[in-house]
Amino acid sequence: MQYSRRQFHRLAACGVSAGAVGAFSREAIAAEIGPLETFVPTRAITRGPLNHWFGYYDKREFDPTNRYVLSNQTSFEGRAPTGDDAIKVGFVDTGDNDAWHEIGTSRAWGWQQGCMLQWVGDRGNRILWNDREGESFVCRIYSLADQSVRTLPRPIYTISRDGRFALSVDFRRIDNLRPGYGYDGLADPNVAVRAPEDSGIWHVDLQTGQDRLIMSLADVASIPWPDGDTHSDAWHYFNHLLINPSGTRFIVLHRYRPEFNPQTLEFKGSFVTRMLTANVDGSDRYVLDPSGHTSHFIWKDDDEVTMWTRPEGMPSGFYRFGDKSREVAAVGHEKMPTNGHNTYLPAPYNDWILNDTYPDKKTSRQTVYLYHVPSGRRIDLGHFPSPPAYRGEWRCDTHPRSSDDGKLVAIDSPHAGGRQVHRLDISEIVDKS
Repeated sequence: MQYSRRQFHRLAACGVSAGAVGAFSREAIAAEIGPLETFVPTRAITRGPLNHWFGYYDKREFDPTNRYVLSNQTSFEGRAPTGDDAIKVGFVDTGDNDAWHEIGTSRAWGWQQGCMLQWVGDRGNRILWNDREGESFVCRIYSLADQSVRTLPRPIYTISRDGRFALSVDFRRIDNLRPGYGYDGLADPNVAVRAPEDSGIWHVDLQTGQDRLIMSLADVASIPWPDGDTHSDAWHYFNHLLINPSGTRFIVLHRYRPEFNPQTLEFKGSFVTRMLTANVDGSDRYVLDPSGHTSHFIWKDDDEVTMWTRPEGMPSGFYRFGDKSREVAAVGHEKMPTNGHNTYLPAPYNDWILNDTYPDKKTSRQTVYLYHVPSGRRIDLGHFPSPPAYRGEWRCDTHPRSSDDGKLVAIDSPHAGGRQVHRLDISEIVDKS
């Protein structure tokens, strides 16, 4: 019999009780760690006693009008979710006293990326998220026009800007090899296979639901690394996909772990990473960053990618890479010295990078900021306290996300006594640029 990861002993692995999170009042947070500081108009648009958050930084949270803002909702914090834990998904109506509107539920989610909740296309009339149905992870697409829900047979990782297609990966395998980014509840049939031929990346038509495997783990694992080795004795997986703005190419991180026990689902040591780009049919593959250190990234446009990494012979930092070229340039090393969740504001403000930090070791505060690439200016938007209980798999990164017009930012933060979604108005900053 196969078991999912959390049917073993992961729930107590980090030693923080469920009751520890959410027990922090504003006064206790201010006394234990640095105070909240905001430098632009900021307000919570979700409220307790339930917890709310959105998830990853590269998904569309605002509708085109900026009125409706997506969010997940849960009644607990402080532990890893199991396959039996359902969250609610919905949106906040900021034009109606931040009223919460539930549109569905999900049993396919994690604290970092939620359930991949996001708007589909540019019209603001469809919403997508992942769920579990029987023995499969699936995707739900909700229509605001008639409140109907369609179900696609594969879960989604990233979608094209126009909402026509998506890319999918095996979240069962990710759950085994990168806890917190996959989904619990279903066992990986390839758990004992180091680089499966029938697992990888699928292209999914969002209209018809038809899918096809466009890149297998076996194919990519056969590409030698800079040391000349394919590391065939390691355990390979895909993580973090993102389609470029025009929908012609995509990014994927190919990772491996040197040691993994398929019986106990335990691993030792860290993972090693390289970044690949490819056409959306899986052809024309290119190893963009072979360093082994690729972290957070974003498409600047169709031809350039900005990422945190450590190229050979160079220090860790943000760099701009030319796709299918050898061009590499440092970006903001003095003003953006630490890893963060970076995106570019949309045009006409796309000279600005929106970014954040992890909790500072001294103050335990997370900083959300803007960096102006041409001038080298950095403008902090706020310092948000992060209680010590929010660490590890159930940490609450701010993951800043901008609106389509580049004038509003949403973040997740637990500084007010439980994770909630907060909206920041940056219009005065960008309008002066």
